[in-house]
Amino acid sequence: MTSEVESALRGPEAFNLAKRALEAMEAAGAWPTPLNYELWLHFVGDPDGALGREMTRLLNAKEGFTEGTAEMLAAEFLPRGRLSEEIRDAGAVLNRELTSVASAIAQAQKSQAAYGETLAGASASMQNVEQPEALREVVTGLSVATAKVRQENAHLEARLEDSTKEVARLREHLEQVRRDAMTDALTNLANRKAFDEELLRACDDSERDGTPMTLALLDIDHFKRFNDTWGHQTGDQVLRYVASVIGRISKHPRVAARYGGEEFAVIFPGETAATVEAALNAIRQEIGSRALRRRSTDDELGAVTISAGLAERHTGESGSQLLDRSDAALYVSKHNGRDRVTSAERMKTAAAA
Repeated sequence: MTSEVESALRGPEAFNLAKRALEAMEAAGAWPTPLNYELWLHFVGDPDGALGREMTRLLNAKEGFTEGTAEMLAAEFLPRGRLSEEIRDAGAVLNRELTSVASAIAQAQKSQAAYGETLAGASASMQNVEQPEALREVVTGLSVATAKVRQENAHLEARLEDSTKEVARLREHLEQVRRDAMTDALTNLANRKAFDEELLRACDDSERDGTPMTLALLDIDHFKRFNDTWGHQTGDQVLRYVASVIGRISKHPRVAARYGGEEFAVIFPGETAATVEAALNAIRQEIGSRALRRRSTDDELGAVTISAGLAERHTGESGSQLLDRSDAALYVSKHNGRDRVTSAERMKTAAAA
């Protein structure tokens, strides 16, 4: 939650902000679930923020707010709070483990010190031993001290082994939390935050290594009309279907993401525009080849088509510049009738001819 909204919720403006959030939810036809309430608090409290701007776009487009939309917005714009909570929980467990290990090590150190004193005392005693009985007592004392140290060491080793396993489990848990914070809840593709980071990394790698890199934007054709006809739950079903095809054809090192609403993006590291154009046409053809049915009623929904635009990165080009050229190519695909792929490189060649 932004500092501005947090401050408002702790001051005299809090009740007014809460009232405005509920009124805005009612006006948009969104149920006052805890997640929606949190989103709308951000929206009315910071309308010019990243979340506020995206919600304004969705409201103006009259796309509606389904549970899937709310989860997508939360995953994209509200991951830090959840991630911080998970990190705090993991940190508490890790702190307990480290405290326990430190205690075991301290106990082992005390035992080692006591054993050293026993050995020193035994060494001094043996120099003055004249009777076998006295020697037997010294050896017995050493045997007892050695057994005690061995037991302490075995306990320490077992505790360290348990702690190593627990730390490994925590590491895997935090890695899963990180993956969840970077994943779109509805489609299971990367979310916008993950996409932004991957695009920056891919551009840096391309610039450093002198290797090609291509970016594609894909958009479901007439999706708003589809939602208005069949409802948002069926629209979510279509989004999942399209995402499943994109994700299957965009395996590592390609990175597929839900860019926003019904728009997707795919990063193609090490690939030229020509190979990417072929991959996008394969995605487009597979998506359009299947007649979908509504799960709840089995009504036939017809075929879904997508439009796509792509651009191959030029030397020195930033991620935002590459996005602009890909978006321009996507616009041409839509302007020329949809259900097609347009390459920014082909557009440039045609313009120069």
